[in-house]
Amino acid sequence: MSSPIRLPSVRHAAATVLVLAVWISYGIFGLGADLHGILLVGIVWIVTNCLFLGAKYQHIQTAILKGLDRAMPAMLVFLMIGVVIATFIQSGTVGTLIYYGLKFMDPGIFLPTGLILCSLMSLAVGTSWGTVATGGIVLIGIGGAMGIPLPMVAGMIVSGASFGDKMSPVSDTTNLAALSAQTDLYAHIRSMMYTTVPCYLIALALFTYFGLTYANQPLPEVELNTLLTALDATFEINVLVLLPMVVLLALSMKGVKPEAAMMIASLVAAVIAMVLQGLTLADVVTGFYGGAKIESGVAALDPLLNRGGITDMAWTFTLSFVAISLGSIMQHFGFLKILMEALLRQIKRASGLVSSTILVSTFSNLTLGESYISMILTGQMFRQKYDDLGIDRSVLSRSLEEGGTLITPLIPWTTTGVFFAATLGVSTLDYFAWSLLNLINPFVGIIFAYIGFAVWRSKSSSSEDVKQENVAEQESIVK
Repeated sequence: MSSPIRLPSVRHAAATVLVLAVWISYGIFGLGADLHGILLVGIVWIVTNCLFLGAKYQHIQTAILKGLDRAMPAMLVFLMIGVVIATFIQSGTVGTLIYYGLKFMDPGIFLPTGLILCSLMSLAVGTSWGTVATGGIVLIGIGGAMGIPLPMVAGMIVSGASFGDKMSPVSDTTNLAALSAQTDLYAHIRSMMYTTVPCYLIALALFTYFGLTYANQPLPEVELNTLLTALDATFEINVLVLLPMVVLLALSMKGVKPEAAMMIASLVAAVIAMVLQGLTLADVVTGFYGGAKIESGVAALDPLLNRGGITDMAWTFTLSFVAISLGSIMQHFGFLKILMEALLRQIKRASGLVSSTILVSTFSNLTLGESYISMILTGQMFRQKYDDLGIDRSVLSRSLEEGGTLITPLIPWTTTGVFFAATLGVSTLDYFAWSLLNLINPFVGIIFAYIGFAVWRSKSSSSEDVKQENVAEQESIVK
């Protein structure tokens, strides 16, 4: 008979995770190596430790396949967004939005206006990914043409998209956080308003301040006129080419699945590309895979118009594949579970519990590479402790978002981080410092916890039935 698989001890789990974290940091900042290779070495390290615990090849393979199965819907969205970007460029949708943005938007109000636009779009459709893939690439083009640093523009886009994704009742992460904490969705949103809205106003004020520094900066008139002329010559500029964007937003607001909404909007864009922009069917179909191939004759414009397609998402897709495989092994064999349980035994006060939730969510993102898994795992492990200390679960769900939804775009190897970087053309490390809402909100959540603001007591925390139910579910989920 084969020996049973052992759970790691606290010291073993801590040492394993610490070595992994040091290696990833050294690989990125010391070696400057590609993340794929760095994470593959990390997998070898984790697998070695799993073998030491008695795991066999088939156990490790099962863990990876389970993790990939959970993440596959999000990874398929990667590929569809590549198609959306290509067809929206071919149809002239992106070109038209850039054209009118350059014509009417003032540099002094560009950053706060862009933040509000991304926030409203993300609130309406419930997805930061869709916002970044559509409005984000337009704003990157406009901001670059106005001479505003692209990392600053990208940070503004990420902040706005994250706010809407965090606060929208139709957002998957908003619903997932409430579900993981087992609290009411709208109680969860009301709880977030206490910390997120003040942070959003701070971010808006800061982006307004930074934007005003460009108000008196002379616009590069010659360059702008060159871009406008090139766009006008390359595309048929009219309101009809905005139809794919309208279709995508309408379907998203109706709750249509992202893949279906993107496919329908892409087909509408493909028809417009052939009817109004003069592309052939072969051009459009080839663009689904290879991306848009449009030559405007302007060096500053062509990189924006020659992108998209499935191949453009290949780096993102494969990195997510590797990162999720790594995280799935760590989750399956209990490395994070053991560390969380050790931490929970030390927590005695509400302030420590809330701050630990935010920090553990962040740490889980770093190690698992996927905010969904991190949010579910942390929520399940922390629910009972919130009940034990009499803290309302809406505080838990809010903390899950502050350490999960907001932090995941800032980590280069998470699915969201690699997607945002690939779509905006700005590396995660470059836009990190400018993602003001994402950086401010977790700190404010921790500060509020220590001063006792917006940390409510639960009326039902003494229910033995609830406690027993949570314990049983914890044990089944962890297995």
